[in-house]
Amino acid sequence: MDNILNIIKNKQLTHEQKVTSLSREAENTLDVLHLSPEIKEFMDKDIICDLFEGNAPYRPRYILPDYEKFMKQGSAFLKLNAPTKLYEAVNNLLILYKHTPSITNFPVFLGEIDKLLEPFIDDEKEAYQIIKLFLTHIDRTLTDSFVHANIGPEQTKAGMLILKAEAELVNSIPNLTLKYSEKTSDTFALEAIKTGLTAAKPYFANHNMFVNDFGVNYGIASCYNGLPTGGGAYTLSRINLKNLSFESSSIEDFLNTILPKGVTLMCEMMDKRIQFLVNESGFFESNFLIEEGLALKERFTAMFGIHGLAECVNHLIKANQLKEKFGHNKMADDLGLQIIKRLEKEVNKHNNSHCKISDNKFLLHAQCGIGTDVCTTPGCRIPVGEEPELLDQIMQAAQLQKYFPAGTSDIFTFDDMAQKNPQFVLDIIKGAMKADLRMFSFYTKNNDLIRITGYLVKRSEMEKYKNGERVLHDTVELGVTSSESFNIDDRKLIESEKEKDTSAKGCLESLTKA
Repeated sequence: MDNILNIIKNKQLTHEQKVTSLSREAENTLDVLHLSPEIKEFMDKDIICDLFEGNAPYRPRYILPDYEKFMKQGSAFLKLNAPTKLYEAVNNLLILYKHTPSITNFPVFLGEIDKLLEPFIDDEKEAYQIIKLFLTHIDRTLTDSFVHANIGPEQTKAGMLILKAEAELVNSIPNLTLKYSEKTSDTFALEAIKTGLTAAKPYFANHNMFVNDFGVNYGIASCYNGLPTGGGAYTLSRINLKNLSFESSSIEDFLNTILPKGVTLMCEMMDKRIQFLVNESGFFESNFLIEEGLALKERFTAMFGIHGLAECVNHLIKANQLKEKFGHNKMADDLGLQIIKRLEKEVNKHNNSHCKISDNKFLLHAQCGIGTDVCTTPGCRIPVGEEPELLDQIMQAAQLQKYFPAGTSDIFTFDDMAQKNPQFVLDIIKGAMKADLRMFSFYTKNNDLIRITGYLVKRSEMEKYKNGERVLHDTVELGVTSSESFNIDDRKLIESEKEKDTSAKGCLESLTKA
């Protein structure tokens, strides 16, 4: 009861933020999952975590509607006909967004917005003004930085206008990904990089890798989450490899006993969540997205998240000096790869019949952290402040990222000089993608808008929150705690002038050979 009263009295929360917080408190008064004592013990030890999904899941964590189908058929429930003009298309999308749930109560996927809007663009000058209003409306009403849109891989008029508008507006919402492949023109990619160095978005996703995992019908949602469109993810839970390693007596004990036990317990927890959602919550029998074929149960899967690989490895090999640690030592890196391979093997032993789209398997996801994580690095990343040289960092990340179809990431921070030489950044990205890096996200160190763990927040908004002021976007609070927990200002700075003759060219040539 004290928590409820504290929420009601909290003067820093907006009305909408209070309503969301109160609903979570109500849900968490229930106990419908009946988790085993062993699962609860591992949750109490912060080894496995449900990532605040609540005690009674009543909607999938992530929904990726089939927006192309929506644009063709409209919606009987929302009383919308298929659009014929750009302003109708934008209006229809904004209405659907407001009725698409997720774990945050905001849509985590807005679709491939360039392709959705492209058929309706005639007058580019007028279209630009409409697109700016569209993006502004999203930022002011869908006030959560996990709201995510995609563009690409092909260059379109709409895509170029979206990039131009994002560079002008510099809004934290929506997050934005460019699906990058050989189909992406250098003109489009360079425009995306210029916008990214100004507005910290879009980041680049390796389109070919995701197509290989999902086919062409996939989307990037929330932070870095690759999922089937027309479906999504029932749940995302995560296992803390660092804390799990504390349960073991040796590397062999960890690989052969403790890691399989952790996987088994988390799979059991995920099964219980999915069972209640599918068979008892009524979502798949009553939601209009399902009724109208905009989301199909058979296109939902579940995400098995991990974090703290670096600390896990360093603990198991008792590494103290930097030269001994994950990201700097071949033995450490080889053990990290061995752990992920064993993890994949153990997760794939488990079957859940509700995950037909992924052959009844849970998909691995390198979870990018939450504000309460202390001294635990997101996913498979090298700890902030310990990053090796750029080429080595990309090579190390690339060998791990292929195991995470449901998303993974590294974040690269450029100095201000990169804005004068976007080709330098593109050369790095091309090399990284050819080396099978799945995601390349970046921003400029001194910009107001920065990437925290995966989402975007403005430094100026975080300062307002620290000073006790109300802020519109609920993820600002997360940004404050996470930026401190992860020391994001200590990320290795890529100095463009110093490295452009070695890093960019070296990445493109060395990684192409690799």
